[in-house]
Amino acid sequence: MRLRLRLALLGALSALLIPAATAATAEADASGPQTYVVWQWNVAGDVIHEGSTGDGLITAAASSILNRSADFASFNELCESQYDALIAELRTRDWPQDPDNFARFEASRQPGNPSVCRGGAFGNAIFSKRPLGTADRLKLPDDGSVEKRNMLCAPLVDGSGTRFCTTHITTNQSYNVSQLEFVRNQLETYHAAGETPLIAGDFNAQPHYGRLNDFYAASLDVPNNPNNTGQYRELDDNDPGNCIGYGEWTSEGTPGAPPPCGGKAKIDLIFVRESDLAGSYSGDSLSISTACSGVAECSDHRIVIGTVTVA
Repeated sequence: MRLRLRLALLGALSALLIPAATAATAEADASGPQTYVVWQWNVAGDVIHEGSTGDGLITAAASSILNRSADFASFNELCESQYDALIAELRTRDWPQDPDNFARFEASRQPGNPSVCRGGAFGNAIFSKRPLGTADRLKLPDDGSVEKRNMLCAPLVDGSGTRFCTTHITTNQSYNVSQLEFVRNQLETYHAAGETPLIAGDFNAQPHYGRLNDFYAASLDVPNNPNNTGQYRELDDNDPGNCIGYGEWTSEGTPGAPPPCGGKAKIDLIFVRESDLAGSYSGDSLSISTACSGVAECSDHRIVIGTVTVA
């Protein structure tokens, strides 16, 4: 009888200890190098889709996120109704680890204008396969337009120190530089606090522009992207087959200054701090989907993806 009692007590003690050990292991794993797949798309949710959630955009976006095994996804020019539909779609497909805590939205245009997003809000969003902490919702220097540009960032809650951000910089050249500097300074603030920030978004600036020299690390000094003084690498800047230092085009819009290798402009970028790199990285841009009904293409921007290992 005593032996049976001792065995029962040992079994109960083991059951109590196993979750603690598992949690400790998860915390330890999160503190080591982490590899992430980052996914970014400016979807033109109002201009092309007029706020629709039923024309194929939601399915195309969710399918791409899953097919590319993305850990993070960011959207620009997204209507809030489309954001809600993406939450529902990604839940249905069992993408998030925590279906109640994996997405954040920040409006750059508030609801109430019937000509924008069918009267709903319009802005930026981030999604994460792993649970997110409290988001920072930062207003960029105001360019005077009705669209109030922002930077949206949220940390993982797994102890890794990783923080994922998105932004959409103005096309107004008088304010483009000040907004870029605001974003870069905020990334450096996260770094100084011991965090590992990753940012994806529409920067409305091509890699070889002088105003991105403070972003790109000095170690990147090639004819297609020289004179850099910053701390960051862009995940598609090292592919020798696609305009090394610049990468593949991402936008069908007016390119501004001619791209160094010809073709269309690259303005959708994914940055990581060079000092946070703990292995290789790579990036790519994908052909624009034609699966949306009523329009020739689902967006005037390509989806951009990247894989990176950070310390």
